Amino acid sequence: MTAEAAEDGWPFEDRGVAYGDGLFETVLVRDGRPLLWEEHLARLARGCRGLGIPRPDPARLARPLAEAPEGLSVLKLMLTRGSGGRGYAPPDPPEPRLRWRLAPFMPSPPRWRQGVRVRHCRLRLGIQPALAGIKHLNRLENVLARAEWADADTAEGLLCDSEGRLVEATCMNLFWQRNGLLETPRLDRCGVAGTLRAALLERLPIREVDAFPEALERVEALWLGNSLQGLWPVVRLDDARGRALQRWTLGQDHRRLQAEAHDVLGYPTRLDD
Repeated sequence: MTAEAAEDGWPFEDRGVAYGDGLFETVLVRDGRPLLWEEHLARLARGCRGLGIPRPDPARLARPLAEAPEGLSVLKLMLTRGSGGRGYAPPDPPEPRLRWRLAPFMPSPPRWRQGVRVRHCRLRLGIQPALAGIKHLNRLENVLARAEWADADTAEGLLCDSEGRLVEATCMNLFWQRNGLLETPRLDRCGVAGTLRAALLERLPIREVDAFPEALERVEALWLGNSLQGLWPVVRLDDARGRALQRWTLGQDHRRLQAEAHDVLGYPTRLDD
């Protein structure tokens, strides 16, 4: 297996470039220490099993961390099946290609404190259980969904599957409180199972449920979260045309789950001052 910095470029025939035949992870690194590292390794391993790509040695994956600067940065790991094969037929055996990049990172504290405005997207995610949960390289659905709005006031777009069930936001997972209970969409049909989501499911009694968009208009609190940005509370939900469907005033319900998520990532847990 080759492992190189991303600046060295990709061969034209690489299957990740040609077909999205691969996986990636984006890891928050604080002073050289990767956050949620075991969760990232576990998801990458699930993806490797699902796609039939040999799993890299964790020590090889961790090697770029020696170059991490002080403060916050993001390590992006990209693993492809490599080159070869005839058309869509994969090479046997595959020779995976691993590339990485470290970049400075700064989260968005105003969105932690003030909350965000989100909207429903028109695009629907295709149902494919074989790819559900993993972070594969083919993210065209997310790209098309993100192109649905350009206004800076809208932080994210919410996605449903082709049968109308809530799944995720374009690059974050969804959480809400309904009748006092914490819930998140089930991700056994499509969607990315985030590493922050995995950590919160371990720490808290969060139910994985099937739900439709109308349910969000009756929840007490709504959040978006991932392992880079932490948890953003939602203060306004719009339809796909940008018309308001529901508004929330930030309160202790919002801050409790946010504090749990931020404790995992080393972000501030007191945000209501």
